[in-house]
Amino acid sequence: MSGDQLKKRALLARALVRTTIARYQTNCEINPRSLKFRKNIYGKPEVEWHKDDNFSPPPLHFNISHTSSMIACGVTINAPIGIDVEEKQRKLKNDIIAFAQRYFSPYEVKLLTSISEPEVRRQEFIKLWTLKEAYVKALGKGFSAMPFKTFTIQFRTSTLRHFHLPGNSVSEASEVIVESSNDPGNLTNNCLFALLEVAGSHYAAICVENDEIVRGEANTPMKLTVRKTIPFVEDVCVSGTDAVLPLRGIIEQ
Repeated sequence: MSGDQLKKRALLARALVRTTIARYQTNCEINPRSLKFRKNIYGKPEVEWHKDDNFSPPPLHFNISHTSSMIACGVTINAPIGIDVEEKQRKLKNDIIAFAQRYFSPYEVKLLTSISEPEVRRQEFIKLWTLKEAYVKALGKGFSAMPFKTFTIQFRTSTLRHFHLPGNSVSEASEVIVESSNDPGNLTNNCLFALLEVAGSHYAAICVENDEIVRGEANTPMKLTVRKTIPFVEDVCVSGTDAVLPLRGIIEQ
């Protein structure tokens, strides 16, 4: 790996994953250094637990995402997770609509085209990209295995709270619906989504797969706890503060 910043970012990401996963072990049974990892057939990292008579590994799932200025690690129990984080000021070299026509579904392109204000359009594009990225990662795949153009992210007003962030109250939630453009059998709508603004500078999307959901309706919402962490230096819960704000979703026309 070339470049000092890339090397430091890679080391921080690995330290964050190890210390975060170790946090969820009862009585600190696991040393972060001892964790071992493997990749699924699509390249998504997973913890490789070693079973023995004295230790039963927890049903933990994790996912990681990073930009040049932030690393995000999500951990769940019993449910696959996908997470993506993007800088709000992310610059796009190409025209947004031309870029969307290459990678997004016709419905999503139409939605972005209907937004006349360039900066608003750019922000909504980033949110949409973040949600799509989190979705394919939750399914254990990636962009190459599941191109963004093969499914559509849609929003509809819901009376259910699909995720709960302690300290925040959202009177009206936006349910995220995923529709296949080609083959519904290869996709799942059994997912819960959360879209957040983090530190005033980033968007973060979280997708958790849940077999109990039927057409996006779940009995209980996804419960989130958000922490600001620098491994071995700082660790503080920021749920319920201005550092992490829930968003309804992209603009509905």
